[in-house]
Amino acid sequence: MTTDDFVPVKVLILAYDFPPLVSVGGLRPYSWYRYLKEFGAEPVVVTRQWSNEHGNELDYVAPVGSQEVVVEKTGYGTIIRTPYRPNLSNRLLLKYGPSRFRLLRKAVTAWYEVGQYYSFIGPKHQLYYAAREYLKQHPCDVIVATGEPFVLFRYALKLSREFGIPWVADYRDPWTQNKRRAGQRISEGWDARLEKRFTGSASAVTTVSEFFRDVISGLVPDKPFHIVPNGYDPEAMERAAEIEQSSEKLTIAFVGRIYDWYPVESFFRVCDAFVRARGEPRFELRFVGINGQEQIADMLRTRFPALAPHVVFNGRMPNEEAAKHLARANAFLLFNNYTYTGTKIYDYLALKRRVLLCYSDDPEARRLKEKHYHVDDSGSADQRALESLVNETCSGTVVRDAAHLGQVLEEMYEEFLAHGRIVCNSAGTEEYSRRTQARRMADILKRLATK
Repeated sequence: MTTDDFVPVKVLILAYDFPPLVSVGGLRPYSWYRYLKEFGAEPVVVTRQWSNEHGNELDYVAPVGSQEVVVEKTGYGTIIRTPYRPNLSNRLLLKYGPSRFRLLRKAVTAWYEVGQYYSFIGPKHQLYYAAREYLKQHPCDVIVATGEPFVLFRYALKLSREFGIPWVADYRDPWTQNKRRAGQRISEGWDARLEKRFTGSASAVTTVSEFFRDVISGLVPDKPFHIVPNGYDPEAMERAAEIEQSSEKLTIAFVGRIYDWYPVESFFRVCDAFVRARGEPRFELRFVGINGQEQIADMLRTRFPALAPHVVFNGRMPNEEAAKHLARANAFLLFNNYTYTGTKIYDYLALKRRVLLCYSDDPEARRLKEKHYHVDDSGSADQRALESLVNETCSGTVVRDAAHLGQVLEEMYEEFLAHGRIVCNSAGTEEYSRRTQARRMADILKRLATK
């Protein structure tokens, strides 16, 4: 066979979150769509129709687009976008807001959450029907289902059995062991049975870190596991990297979701004291696309009035646009995720701005972790994975505690006043490109397809 005769492995990808939705969860399958074909695997993504009309969580539930399946073909592959119809709970939320009909909305949501694992109901089942219709006419070599939502594993199992195609269970987060899902399940045992049943039929399992592999393999043993980390969008970050950092104000930026275990108040307390001590310094905190913006802004007004005028909020935006906002900063704020690295660290690494990781050993942060951290990491060998990544790449400072943060802010501000910028001497960041990770994924898929 000559090079001209080469036929790429064809991969059907079930991915609920996908651009144009602004979602961290959508970036991983999008990178496969964008880069797999370069490495011999042609992607066919089955997702739902999305928009960014609201720029917040309402985009998950608002009606959008056509009531017909929309197919897009490009040089990268194929995207199949299915219709979306809000259920009763979502329609009530859209019409009356979050404060009314709470019990009814919770009951309806729970009914669909349970029922979707036994019948084809709920907002996600259209992906199954669209994938099935496609496979009837277009043979594929491998199926990949990326969760959450984990009902996609059920759909992948059924398609695998009907069409005789191996499938891969891709975990962006744990399923049963994720405490954040507690309000969505009948019991942990119920989730565990579903996870064993669905993932146990997969030909392989992929996930983002060694820690997640260890967590998942405890419930689903004897499966080939492959680590395919998250990363940064090389094209978006290369364009943003041309932007100069601010020389007007020492700007520290944060992007993405704020979790309950993040020591936000402690960070604000230290920054507020810094502002008061310095007397209106050239200083700014910039938050891009965070959740709970109103609550954060209210906290700043009522509890940290000196700091409040120095804080700027930007709404949710596509990854490339967010990267441009970040690139104007002098440093990035990163709260500790302990045993797993999350996703924002990779964008930070690509933009080569100094990272402030808060914290490694702070009493208040430890209490928040014990109360709110959503995965049991007590058995993990490495509970300092994020610290290790920052140190190995020489990308910033691992801030020990609140007192250390105060010292770091003073040192950075003096550096900024002296030079108009903050130096970052990071190294080895190219390894964390999503293109590099897509190559790893393609190798896994090609091996499965030839077995």
